[in-house]
Amino acid sequence: MITASPGLRQLASLLRGSAPVFLLLLMACQEKRPTVIKTPWGTTIATAAVDTVSTEEGEGSGAEKHQALSLEDIKANGEMIMLTISGPQTYYDYHGKGMGVNYLMCEKLAAHLGVTLRIDVCTDTLDMLRRLENGEGDVIAVPMERYQSSGKASQFSTKVVANGWLTNSNNPSLAEAINKWYKPTFLAETQKQETYLLTSGSVTRHVYPWLLSAEKGQVSTYDNLFKKYAPNAGVDWTLLAAQCYQESCFDPKAHSWAGACGLMQIMPSTADHLALPRNRIYDPEANVAAASRYMRELQEEFKDVGNPAERLKFALAAYNGGLHHVRDAMALTKKHGGVQYRWGDVRHYILALSNPEFYRDPVVKSGYMRGMETANYVDMIVERQRQYRYALRTGTAVISKVKARHSSTQSSVGSSSLIDAVPHRAAKKNKWRQ
Repeated sequence: MITASPGLRQLASLLRGSAPVFLLLLMACQEKRPTVIKTPWGTTIATAAVDTVSTEEGEGSGAEKHQALSLEDIKANGEMIMLTISGPQTYYDYHGKGMGVNYLMCEKLAAHLGVTLRIDVCTDTLDMLRRLENGEGDVIAVPMERYQSSGKASQFSTKVVANGWLTNSNNPSLAEAINKWYKPTFLAETQKQETYLLTSGSVTRHVYPWLLSAEKGQVSTYDNLFKKYAPNAGVDWTLLAAQCYQESCFDPKAHSWAGACGLMQIMPSTADHLALPRNRIYDPEANVAAASRYMRELQEEFKDVGNPAERLKFALAAYNGGLHHVRDAMALTKKHGGVQYRWGDVRHYILALSNPEFYRDPVVKSGYMRGMETANYVDMIVERQRQYRYALRTGTAVISKVKARHSSTQSSVGSSSLIDAVPHRAAKKNKWRQ
């Protein structure tokens, strides 16, 4: 996810050719400057230096600074760089995995070419075009026909290829390879694939009862684990139980296409961060223990939220949607006059991050998110915990429905206005949805 260093990319190309010695010396004398690069998730990555070539010509001179890598060079390097912007159709982070129809298609293209895919998320269309022109990327995987036909891209050396993507006109071999690879059915097939990945049908799990026995005061067979590790998380054990049911329906073997595993659906990368050995990720106790540490950690990330009950909702939202997306929503809340430490206010802008008016706002650092999913995640857990407490107090189970409060910023998202607190059988055998 890091922006490529143009100098290093070009050096690899020059070494394979017969470039004059003075060009190689020019590369060796490049000026170094420290830089800080931010990934699409908001993680800051510091590098010692970025290679830049000194030139007497200004930034706006229009002079070509770098030569586009050929298809042969890309294959030799083993990497193709996709230039894009954040959006539901282009690219966004979903539980640590890249999503967006154009991203998924470009991922398939990279696999077809036998290279890995690196993503460079740009600020806007002009930024993408400049980076492509300067050899900092190989393909703009965003449909650009309308922009190209308007004449606004005429100052750049670009070529329209399949699906309206752009390549550098100085790289005809890559353009030809994309056009030969692309089939008219690819777009619809990839859209269908993404739709499936975003449904609970892509999660393999068995659904156990949401409440074993109200009379006996037993929520699940894992109550002892929730009670043991809830203090580590700084929460009531019924909260961990409600979160576990939301994540896996109490199935310790549950796993998703994205790689989330176990009772609390912990991602392998998160397991590494929490020192949970991957060979124990499906172990119920190890999984719950790690999740409790993570919930504690997320609450500490929101120390600026003074109310502990409110802070817990922010932590739940970050567990599902990502810390940096939640911080983006807080920044939008503050900008628009809301209280950034009150979940009810921030929830509105969690939903708003599905709207380009908001996810393209300068205060937003991590781009588009599926806000409805995260908002409902918090709602469902809070409501289910309330039901657990009632059942344990009275010995009676009451099934109610959670009202999903919609925002005008996300009225286009298809979702029921009422969310059942218990799952329903889906059309496919042994599949459930929530």
